[in-house]
Amino acid sequence: MKRTYHLGRALFILSAVLLISITSASAEPLLKPTLSPTFNTLFQPLLADPLEPRIAVMPWLGKRHLQLDIGSSADLYLSANKDFAAGVDFATWSLLNRGDNFKFPVDAIDYLFGINASWKQPVSIGALPFDEFSGKIRLSHISAHFEDGHIDATTRQLIQPADWSGTVPFTYSREFVNLVVALSSPKHRIYAGYQYIYHTLPDRINPHSFQAGLELSTSDNTYLAADFKLLPIWQPSLDATRGFRGTWNLQAGMRLNSIGLENVRVACNYFSGMSRHGMYFYRPENYTTVGVLVDL
Repeated sequence: MKRTYHLGRALFILSAVLLISITSASAEPLLKPTLSPTFNTLFQPLLADPLEPRIAVMPWLGKRHLQLDIGSSADLYLSANKDFAAGVDFATWSLLNRGDNFKFPVDAIDYLFGINASWKQPVSIGALPFDEFSGKIRLSHISAHFEDGHIDATTRQLIQPADWSGTVPFTYSREFVNLVVALSSPKHRIYAGYQYIYHTLPDRINPHSFQAGLELSTSDNTYLAADFKLLPIWQPSLDATRGFRGTWNLQAGMRLNSIGLENVRVACNYFSGMSRHGMYFYRPENYTTVGVLVDL
């Protein structure tokens, strides 16, 4: 019975990804240059940010894990001049274990929902290769949970992580405001961001974090992107955060324009820093993933 459940869930996930890919392929192409507007939002989602609402299947290399992300941002209002928009964000970020017999039990999953506002305007900055200034502000809630993949096969109890000072499950939720501003052109973008957490469980977490990044088109269908965050470090002895640690996600990707899939990317990511999953917010991680992303 359990094997059937896991297999059915995996088939559903794969079917959904294939359906979205086919739909994207049949739609009218949205762009040709890699970094020109690809998404149906005024502010283009950050390519290398692992916490963007997105659709992605990214297996870890060398480890039996799989990232499955399902989410999107949507503009519900767009001004007549197309320089201001307001919308919503919905996302799940899942860490799956790759088991035998095509099973993918979920170890950890994060849920996000919120509202946003974005804007853009043309600029001229001398010799700098940018012609547009844009920004996005979000008000969001995120919660995190352990699932069936985090249960000990013998005791049937949730596994207590050796590097966590408390017990699991524990309540994890955050409400925060996030602001990102960017300078861009069709082939380049640089951005900077700030996030303030105004409510959190566990408490005694530094509410401030910082972000910066770069996106560079290397051809009509390939790109390089880097996202950097400065995140607070959890100190078990203090039962609080103290100090910051840099967290990198580097991405090299290719859009499948040559086969008519302009909205589909294949990409390789290298991640190093504090885990993106709330249940592991205290844990530094280092891994490489290769997979497929679908842009809506």
